[in-house]
Amino acid sequence: MVLRYMIYDVFTDTRLAGNPLAVVFGADALSDETMQALAGEMNLSETVFIRTAQNPAHAARLRIFTPARELPFAGHPTVGAAIAISELNHADQHPDFDIVCVLEENVGPVRCAVKLSDTGASFAEFDLPRNPVRTDLNLDRQGLADALGVKLSDLGFENHVPAIWSAGVPFLMLPLHNLAAVEGVEFDVTLWEKAAPLVEGRLASAYVYCRGGVHHAAKFHARMFSPDMGIAEDPATGGAAAALAGAIHQFDALPDGLTPILIEQGVEMGRPSFIHLHIDVKDGAISKARIGGQAVKLASGELHL
Repeated sequence: MVLRYMIYDVFTDTRLAGNPLAVVFGADALSDETMQALAGEMNLSETVFIRTAQNPAHAARLRIFTPARELPFAGHPTVGAAIAISELNHADQHPDFDIVCVLEENVGPVRCAVKLSDTGASFAEFDLPRNPVRTDLNLDRQGLADALGVKLSDLGFENHVPAIWSAGVPFLMLPLHNLAAVEGVEFDVTLWEKAAPLVEGRLASAYVYCRGGVHHAAKFHARMFSPDMGIAEDPATGGAAAALAGAIHQFDALPDGLTPILIEQGVEMGRPSFIHLHIDVKDGAISKARIGGQAVKLASGELHL
């Protein structure tokens, strides 16, 4: 069996920046075990497998795997897959061609809008399949601070406190006092496994963030660590940014209307990424939210299985 694959750098318009993603086409015949093995072979944060949609009106069915396990939903595979599919299917269209499609993920259908470009980096944005919700668990704040290599007094800023949020995949949100504290994080897997809670039967992933950023337009600066997913550190985490929408709405008391937010991640890894988050609030609650970003193709090839 020979399958076509591509590598995209996602949440960036620059090759060798952002979060690399392997996109494997024609994956209907692949077993779960083979897809997991291929994700381990690729050894990227995520590998997405493109399969035939169950609903013929939808563009594709996605299966998303980290090196360690399958995810029901993830942001950078959604953005990257939407762009890869659109660029492949509409290669003859005029540049700046706009497409709306639906991708089937384990979390449910995800509506995407894609803007193709002839500059090498297209843009995609998707509606969150679920609004973020908070799970309240007792947290070992000192243990979490030790696992991050920061002082206990660095945990939290303004109204932001550590909390678990999920928009399909749960993350332990860890606000830190300032940019210097986030940049200075030295994640200790052993201490994290002792201090972090289990969420939905799995060790929580750490999403560390602060207000502001290195880029002048960034509203938040973030890092993500996930031993459970087999990810030492992630250059960009759209699923976590989706969950962060809940924390921002609650702790910042967002007013009704649209709030656009730019999140930077991957700076410490030398792979700067920029995630666009738009939160719509109506009657004091999140009515809808969207995640978007650019992606650029880096490589293509064949898999011989």
